[in-house]
Amino acid sequence: MIKIILVACCVLSAVMLLACGKTETPGNTASAPANKPAVTSTPGASASTASSADKVGITECDDFIAAYEDCVKNKVPAASQAQLNQGLAQWRQQWKALAANPQTKPTLVTACKQAIETSRTSMKAYGCTF
Repeated sequence: MIKIILVACCVLSAVMLLACGKTETPGNTASAPANKPAVTSTPGASASTASSADKVGITECDDFIAAYEDCVKNKVPAASQAQLNQGLAQWRQQWKALAANPQTKPTLVTACKQAIETSRTSMKAYGCTF
């Protein structure tokens, strides 16, 4: 069961990244939509910038989420931000559920590291680095 959940999470992440991995050139970097939380952070600083309700509870996951949010907010064109934020919200929801289960929680470090590696490639189009 744990392997099925982890595989499903990885597959969903890969599909989201492929769908979001457009090669458009960064253009207008208008401000984020009003309903997007303002989070400015760098990897390692997520503990002070995101509320504890938004945290997964796994350092690798929380740092990645903070860096990804910062990238989307500051480098992704406004037209693409909603789709990327939706994918990020799904990651957060899935990872929080996996973190709540003592049997699946240990798999999250690997899943989040994999998401970081995959995102590095797809988000380079926007000039983002993780």
